[in-house]
Amino acid sequence: MSDTPQAPPAAQPPPAGVEGGPKPEAPRPPAPAPAPSAAPAPTPGGGEHGHEHKKLLPLAIGALGVVYGDIGTSPLYAMQECFAKKEINGQLVTSPHAMDVSHDAVLGVLSLFFWSLTMVVTFKYLLFITRADNKGEGGMFALLALVPGRESGKRTTVAVVLAGLLGASMLFGEGVITPAISVLSAVEGLGVATHALDQAVVPITFAILVALFMVQKRGTGGIGRVFGPIMVVWFITLTILGVRAILLNPAVLEAANPVWALRLFSHDPWHGFVILGAVVLCITGGEALYADLGHFGARPIRIAWLVMVFPALLINYFGQGAYLLENGWVAKPFWALVPGALVYPMVGLATAATVIASQALISGSFSLARQAVQLGYLPRVTIVHTSERNEGQIFVPEVNQALMVACLTLVVAFRSSTALAAAYGIAVTGTMTITSIVFSYMALRNWKWPLWRVLPLGLLFLSFDVPFFSANLLKFFDGGWFPVALGITMFTLMTTWKRGRRELGERFNQSLMPITALLEDIEATKPYRVRGTAVFMSGNPDGTPPVLLHHLKHNQVLHRQVVLLSILPMEVPYVPKDERLEVKDLGNGFYRVLWRTGFMETPNVPAILVAAREEGLVAEPSTTSYFLGRETLLTHGKSTMMRWRKTVFSFVSRNALSATSYFGIPPGRVVELGMQVDL
Repeated sequence: MSDTPQAPPAAQPPPAGVEGGPKPEAPRPPAPAPAPSAAPAPTPGGGEHGHEHKKLLPLAIGALGVVYGDIGTSPLYAMQECFAKKEINGQLVTSPHAMDVSHDAVLGVLSLFFWSLTMVVTFKYLLFITRADNKGEGGMFALLALVPGRESGKRTTVAVVLAGLLGASMLFGEGVITPAISVLSAVEGLGVATHALDQAVVPITFAILVALFMVQKRGTGGIGRVFGPIMVVWFITLTILGVRAILLNPAVLEAANPVWALRLFSHDPWHGFVILGAVVLCITGGEALYADLGHFGARPIRIAWLVMVFPALLINYFGQGAYLLENGWVAKPFWALVPGALVYPMVGLATAATVIASQALISGSFSLARQAVQLGYLPRVTIVHTSERNEGQIFVPEVNQALMVACLTLVVAFRSSTALAAAYGIAVTGTMTITSIVFSYMALRNWKWPLWRVLPLGLLFLSFDVPFFSANLLKFFDGGWFPVALGITMFTLMTTWKRGRRELGERFNQSLMPITALLEDIEATKPYRVRGTAVFMSGNPDGTPPVLLHHLKHNQVLHRQVVLLSILPMEVPYVPKDERLEVKDLGNGFYRVLWRTGFMETPNVPAILVAAREEGLVAEPSTTSYFLGRETLLTHGKSTMMRWRKTVFSFVSRNALSATSYFGIPPGRVVELGMQVDL
């Protein structure tokens, strides 16, 4: 595969011009050297700084769809899973992870809902986790980038970073399960109107999901503008349905008293613990608060939650509880609140809401993959920008295809939201637990909070996260194995890729020639120079690219102008414009160009060269050639990597996106030179 075989700088283990090195993003689709302003300039949506001049109301409404789509559709299935029954030998039997409907059980479950939403979402995420913004951006990789000394090798730091990678891996599992369970639960509403459509639920869900994944390549900018208003209607509808039911049994509001939750545990501690595996469904999507921080900013997200989402969810859950107290067990308590004449319109609205929730998770998976590539944890992938104005709107075909196949497989295999619910909780609670751990460590090491402040707060977070996660582990063989298997697979891939790039960088460092030595040799031997510019991608901003030595050794010729280009990733989402570019004249027609990029930005090599004109480097596109190395990796070297990891690394490296496409280099102007590297 095309790449520059450069060693990384000591402080940046993966090389920039090589696969997995300071990872530049995939190029903007066709971008032949535009004006300097078109160079990879970010359109920060980050944090408060990016939104100070905007109105809070539009941002808060937009957050309803993107941020709260997942948690906002939880009422479709969360309560029903707490009291789920399944048919055995023609009789309905309470599911192992559910409870029988009784006064104390309903109030106890509602109390758990109330305090879970209050403590996990409102207190933990909105009050504390959203403070950990990396220049306005949130999410697991942004949080990991805040951990100081990630490459120091300290055991504690390494353990925290590995935990963060596992949490990010679990998020991919959530991105697979959310579309499947959300759309299934909405379409299942058809069965409330008529059982004649029961057999059509899976095919309809299948068709909706196929259509959803197929439209991703067109971008979501236009659709995104209607997400917020639709979710406003959705949350208002949730509130109205809940109020109607609560008015029939206002006593259900007693569940806000935590005594009911404690009574549930004291009466039957084991069953109280087990039910947490279903209760956690009410907070699924909580991680999206943090992951989408950069799109809206913390303040609009908090306003949307406190003003509309939080009240609507509580009212609807309490309404479902009131219905159960009045009428006894019902298979789908949410749909029981809907008047018969409105079932079909409600199915349409619910389907729209779940598609929005799915879209948010799919887009989040694209963003997660991009960050992983930029930080050197995943190989290059195709990144297509679907908006000229918003850097955050991207499409990743490889991720989209993988999500679609996995999601459709889940629908066919599980066939109901109840069956899928068992698989859902582990992914969510695992990520939440790891977020608490990484946040606490970051606050201790980065923010320098005293231990007496960090420890009680971290333990408080974990007092909710760990019981939820432990209860969901009981559902491992009922479907919980899926997100665990997916998470372990992604974790193995990311750690193998990171380790492989580091080993490869060390391998190149062993034979690295200082650029000063090369320039002295060129001055002495005076090789033949041809017109034009040669650009060599260089992972090490100090040494000589091996592909340059390879070219000089075999072709014995140099261009009149030689550019050594290093794209260096910074552990911030966006690099200020005046800090991105550095051009140094090395003499004898050689130039060193450094381009610093954030993990939310998209470098484009031709555009970088245009920007370099302001620094005195002129490279005409028609006479510029790009030299890339094609590495053939052998697995019999002295590297301490395990043999199976070397094999995985070699396979992934061969199948990663070519450097030509990744860097936006014109294919007709690329020269590739092959070399073998034995790890």
